[in-house]
Amino acid sequence: MTTVTGTCDVLVVGAGINGAGIARDAAGRGLRTVLCEQHDLASHTSSASTKLVHGGLRYLEYYDFGLVRKSLQEREVVLASAPHLAWPLRFVLPHDSYLRPTWMIRAGLFLYDHLAARKNLPGSKTINLRTHPAGEPLDPRYRTGFEYSDGWVDDARLVVANAVDAMERGAEVLTRTACVGLQRDGGEWIATLRATDGRERTLRARLVVNAAGPWVAEFLDRCTPTPARHHPRMIRGSHIVVRKLFHHDFAYIFQAPDGRIVFALPYEDDFTLIGTTESEYTGDLAHPAIAAAEQAYLLDMANRFFQRDLGVNDVVWTFAGLRPLLAASMDDPKSVTRDYVIEFDRSGPPLLSVYGGKLTTYRKLAETVVDMLAPALGHASKSWTAATPLPGGDMPDADFEAFLAQARVRHGWLAPALLHRYARAYGTRLDRMLAGCSKVTDLGEQVLPGLYAQEVIYLRAAEFARTAQDILFRRSKLGVRLPAGSEKVLDEWLAQH
Repeated sequence: MTTVTGTCDVLVVGAGINGAGIARDAAGRGLRTVLCEQHDLASHTSSASTKLVHGGLRYLEYYDFGLVRKSLQEREVVLASAPHLAWPLRFVLPHDSYLRPTWMIRAGLFLYDHLAARKNLPGSKTINLRTHPAGEPLDPRYRTGFEYSDGWVDDARLVVANAVDAMERGAEVLTRTACVGLQRDGGEWIATLRATDGRERTLRARLVVNAAGPWVAEFLDRCTPTPARHHPRMIRGSHIVVRKLFHHDFAYIFQAPDGRIVFALPYEDDFTLIGTTESEYTGDLAHPAIAAAEQAYLLDMANRFFQRDLGVNDVVWTFAGLRPLLAASMDDPKSVTRDYVIEFDRSGPPLLSVYGGKLTTYRKLAETVVDMLAPALGHASKSWTAATPLPGGDMPDADFEAFLAQARVRHGWLAPALLHRYARAYGTRLDRMLAGCSKVTDLGEQVLPGLYAQEVIYLRAAEFARTAQDILFRRSKLGVRLPAGSEKVLDEWLAQH
């Protein structure tokens, strides 16, 4: 007989953005919630996105107005709930001869502007690239462009913020802990959880949410009595990072002659992020990597539009993630819907599986899931996340610049660039991270350039970080700018402390 060592109302499997958002919403409604993740928070798709919170302008081409409207509505929610992690960004689309006529693009942008309410974001407009700052780094043949609003988000830290909030609202968050088996026991589930050190525990759950992302079908096939009804296509999205190609705050959206879209975005002050690709993937789900052909394609796209000629040696970092997308009637990966599909199996103990989804609409997805599962548990609850800031985001009027100005007064002893990074990462929790510090020496040992012991200790204690990879590439992006070998140095320091 299995010995059960814990109970919960909801077990959420997978701590990407969907799983973390669901756990946060459920815990905030008073449901006893456990969130388990086989690796680190956001260690796969949710840290390998293009880092945009946007409506999806190109989905208008497929007449997916419902998804665009929902995404635009949620764009406003994300910008307001986490102003330290997400902020407005103006995009420039250069017009090329193979694109639709300018009047048609203007009409599409007008629709994009008005499908949902915009609180603070300015509308779109036509621009002259010969005089506009965004025209300077472009090939001179581009004379006309279009400017419109969307947003940027630190994807991995958004996941962390949701997981932290879930924990603070009563959820148990278990990283590096895989759910390796589900067995029915009457009207409940007995879940077997296995940590990376091999230790196992069992948990009785009234309901299970499968938010395993790329593993959504594999989890059903391997760990549950009911095989998956859907097996999503894995679409790899790859990105490259190069030294910055422009010295302004605009981002670019480029459309290739074949209809594919590539973004060029300001990244971590000194870099430009270029992506993404969309290609079928059938390899190891845990380790997708950019293919040589994808890197060449992104470099070719950049060289098509920018004056500067880029080569492989200009690439300082690459990353790739998988999007599990349900197959559509068309074979073209770029046309497959990004909207989510929720499957709710009530044939025994409730089991809810989430397929697909977008970073931008994660909160709405989570709300929809918990709206479905709460009645199944006999739990009366109301949605609450739309108007509730995430940890660190509780700033008056969601005004990051005002918050930063106040932080400069309180922490003027910090170098401006370091304070800005801290403010962006931690928001109003900056003072918690800096507790007891009033001068640079109080931050402790500088383990790596720009990374002090004080921050490392906080990340381990408050944000579930365990390894150098967690700290350098998910809790921060310091790894992009640090020299080779830095990850090993930090791992050795962590082992010693």
